[in-house]
Amino acid sequence: MTPYATFYFFVIVALLLAPSIIAGLRGHSLRTYNSIVTIVILAIIFGGKPVQALSLIAFTIWQTSLVKGYLQLRKQNNITRRFYGAVILSILPLVLVKVIPFLSDISAIGFLGISYLTFKAVQMIMEIRDGQIKEVSLYDFLRFLLFFPTITSGPIDRYRRFQKDIAQIPSKEEYREFLYTGINRIFQGFLYKFIIGYLINQYILLTDVVKGDSLIPQITYMYGYSLYLFFDFAGYSAFAIGVSYLMGIKTPENFNKPFLSRNIKDFWNRWHMSLSFWFRDYVYMRFVFFMTKKKIIKNRYVVSNIGFFLNFFLMGIWHGLQLHYVVYGLYHALLFVLFDWFERKNKQHKFWPQHKWMSVVSIIITFHFVAFGFLIFSGRLL
Repeated sequence: MTPYATFYFFVIVALLLAPSIIAGLRGHSLRTYNSIVTIVILAIIFGGKPVQALSLIAFTIWQTSLVKGYLQLRKQNNITRRFYGAVILSILPLVLVKVIPFLSDISAIGFLGISYLTFKAVQMIMEIRDGQIKEVSLYDFLRFLLFFPTITSGPIDRYRRFQKDIAQIPSKEEYREFLYTGINRIFQGFLYKFIIGYLINQYILLTDVVKGDSLIPQITYMYGYSLYLFFDFAGYSAFAIGVSYLMGIKTPENFNKPFLSRNIKDFWNRWHMSLSFWFRDYVYMRFVFFMTKKKIIKNRYVVSNIGFFLNFFLMGIWHGLQLHYVVYGLYHALLFVLFDWFERKNKQHKFWPQHKWMSVVSIIITFHFVAFGFLIFSGRLL
């Protein structure tokens, strides 16, 4: 059963979480029971997919061994070498899942949600390396890694933030707010995915209006696909966040009115934020820090621009190794480089004034650059 795809899934979740909701309204927390619910839901999701279920189990054992093993080695010698080894080994299953089907007819490897679980595990290894995570029990790691509301569609949470929510049991009044927020987000998900997203798909993307390679069908498809992508994915994220709140966990937001962004940097601070911030913190920032510390390239703008291309190239191939995903990533890297140059020049010459009408123009321009990027992402152009 695919999470959040059918009404029956929500009925099952509601029935299983009813004791947690009742306990929360009384000022209690059923953390252990919620962990049992996670196991039951995972069994339902992967019950009819034995290969994926076995892959999930093998992946979980693999990542547990790496995180716990690296934690034990943290205070020993050759930490840097072992750190890179642990990161590479943690990413390896995801790389194999992406590469092997691309090179052969094998497709029955991996499982739904392997990307999000990989990001969680790699993040923990990096923060163990930084000394931000000093102790991780097996139970805490598994509870974080396999948290069912976000396992297949995100958002990507951080271990230390998740543990704070686990440690703080909300009062009756606080849980009422959690419950109110959770139910509202679930209904928002229904509105976004099953109503607006469905209507866009049914009456724009699946009609003759977007057929053909001429300009009008291409533009119509670009607008329709951009809006559909937002409402479909934001709907999934709203479901995950809403169910998380019912369990007393404040899973971070994933979207913040991205089509009101005034520039490309602002857009990536609003679109799929948990993924964007993950790549920013664990790819771009670490690359820039490494290059600056080693003084390999002294020009900080060159280092930053290389970091942009590395960051978005990896983000592109994370979606897949097909050409349109690679081009999509490089396209956004180019937009970042050009906007960074534009921003620096504007600070000197003030040729783009800051007032509300120019903000409106900026939003319109940014939306069209973003929408064209989604057209590339769709594979229609390539």
